[in-house]
Formats: sequence, structure tokens, C-alpha cells
Amino acid sequence: MTRSGRPDALHGRTAVVTGAARGLGKEIARELARRGARVALLGREEAALRRVASCLPAEARCWGVDVTDDDAMRQVGEEVHDRLGPASIVVANAGIAEGGPFAESDPATWRRVIEVNLTGSAITARSFLPDLLASHGYFLQIASSASIGAAPLMSAYCASKAGVESFTHSLRAELAPQRVGVGIAYLNWTDTDMIRDADQHPVLRELRAHMPPPARKVYSAGWVAARLVTAVERRAVAVYVPAWLRAAQVARAALPAVVTRLSRRELPRLAARTPFEATGLLGAGGHADEAHRRP
Repeated sequence: MTRSGRPDALHGRTAVVTGAARGLGKEIARELARRGARVALLGREEAALRRVASCLPAEARCWGVDVTDDDAMRQVGEEVHDRLGPASIVVANAGIAEGGPFAESDPATWRRVIEVNLTGSAITARSFLPDLLASHGYFLQIASSASIGAAPLMSAYCASKAGVESFTHSLRAELAPQRVGVGIAYLNWTDTDMIRDADQHPVLRELRAHMPPPARKVYSAGWVAARLVTAVERRAVAVYVPAWLRAAQVARAALPAVVTRLSRRELPRLAARTPFEATGLLGAGGHADEAHRRP
């Protein structure tokens, strides 16, 4: 895969996007196709995936699959290779969240967030690694500002995103001798179902409202996706969207103390106004996940 980042860098290549039925994954798939890539769309919502695939301006196929299922993902990896060609770009975007006090969290829901966001990313990498090794391809892990600084009431999500950061750094070092690029995307608030669901819960909405203006701004999924696909073209080691997030890396050692101090002041005040309650899984991906898990 080219390292030049030229406009035709993605033309004719096969790209895989997980969590591609809606939101950011859908927009990443659309941007990849617009720049000439064949796209494999993976996710739990098969009907939505088909709708996305039918609207893309390049060859696209979709697979309904749970990224935490090793066997199913291995089979999908083989089918993508056979039907679209060897994958040289993989974007591990699938993710879910839940909010609420850790002490009252449902253990199965808490564990599921870790499984999808962290274990699912590792399974995605493993499933397409043969093609990435053969093509000297590029793997992009979607992370979060939560990878840099954890927030209260989001323990599973923050733990999972801290985990994918470490996983990405480890994988990059391991695959460097094989000339496989591994990048990580640090994102702030992006306009997806997950964020809209979180805003339906007063405490989570209030916590975001108390952030400094730049930190609480929500960015459109299309705007974010365009910057991520440019990072794919450039085989970037790291991409920050918005760009000011890079400064948080410099300050990250101080962030836990700052967050703790603010939480000590704000959480009792918020709890007095609105009880803290578990949100359940957030976003369309979380709702689809819950629907598949029901007996």
C-alpha cells in the first residue's frame, strides 16, 4: 500500500469497516468508496448494511456479523478475500457504550462493552491480518478522547478505549518489521446515535455541558470521516479529530487529578437534582446488540 497519501492512494483497494451500518462507520465507508476503494461493510444490522452498500459509489458488499465471534469473523475474512480481494485497509470502528454508576452497573452489560470495543477490535485485526501482512496494509483503530482521560459514570467505555490504545501501540510495534501500518484515531464528540442517546440522560448531558466550549462541541460524522480517511491515505500513526486533541496528550498526566477534583464538586450537585441511573447500551449499535442477545 502506498505511503504517499496521493489522491488515488485508495483506488482499487479493498477496505473493511466494522460498525458500518450507521453513524461514523457509514460515513467512513462512504468516504472510502468515494475515493475509489471497494468496501466490505460489517455489523449487526444487516438491513441497514445493505442500504448503505446500495448507495456507495463503488463496489461494496456487507456481512452481518458480531465482531466478538472469532469463528464468524474468521469466515468473513475469508469471504471478503474471495469476493472483493485481499483487504489492505481495515478500520476497527465498531463500538458501544453505557453510562451510570459502576456500583450499580449490570455486570453483563459492562462486560459486553469491553468485549465489543476491545476484544472485538483484536478479533477484527486477527481476522484480516493474513491479508494485511500480504499487502503491507494499514489497520486503523478508532479510539476516543476517553483513551487519554477517563470520565466518571463511563467506566466500561473508558476502560475499553484505554485498552484499545495499548493494543494499538503494541500491534504497531509488532507489525512494523512486516511493513504493516497501524494507526489510532482519537476522537472527541461525534454526532452519532451513541451521543444522541447519551444526551437523553440528564446527568450525562449535564457533564458534557460543563466542559469547556471546545471540548463539548459535537462534530458531524461526515466531517470526522473525511479526516479519518485522509489519515488512512497517509498511513498515519495517529490522527486527532479535532486537531486540538493532540494537546491533551501533553497534559494527560494531569488529567486524572483534574477530573477527580471536578467530579468531587459537580457529581453531588448533579445527584441532588437527578438520580444517577444506568443507561443500558447506548446508540444504534448498542440497541442492535441488545436485540440480538434477547432470547
